[in-house]
Amino acid sequence: MYEPIRSPSVHTPADDADFPHRSREEELDIQLAGHLAALLAVTDELGPGPAGDRIAEQVARLRGAPPTRHAGLTAAAPADLHRRAHALAGRALLVAASRADTTAAILAAERMDAHTAALAALADPAAPSGHLVGAH
Repeated sequence: MYEPIRSPSVHTPADDADFPHRSREEELDIQLAGHLAALLAVTDELGPGPAGDRIAEQVARLRGAPPTRHAGLTAAAPADLHRRAHALAGRALLVAASRADTTAAILAAERMDAHTAALAALADPAAPSGHLVGAH
């Protein structure tokens, strides 16, 4: 009464697929490099400095090639840039911790601290600026 199915189901697993698969570590490397590259772009927009150079070193280590650096100015307020950089550093920290990359995790945590201090200084200009080294 019914004709049997002659073609494979669309729900059949594609284990025999002919495309390269990445390991979890490779995917995390790609994700971490992306977060750090975005952090580098915001850091460079805030101004050149050693913080950007350290981030660029980590991106180069993860990607195997140095990142393209340019200050794509967005005309955003410094407070907005510091908030964006803080969020990007937080994402990088999560991925670095997930892949047990101590160097990148320490760098991301330091950047979060620097941007937190920069935001505090912008909110209260009369406050002492003891921890703003490298906040740009």
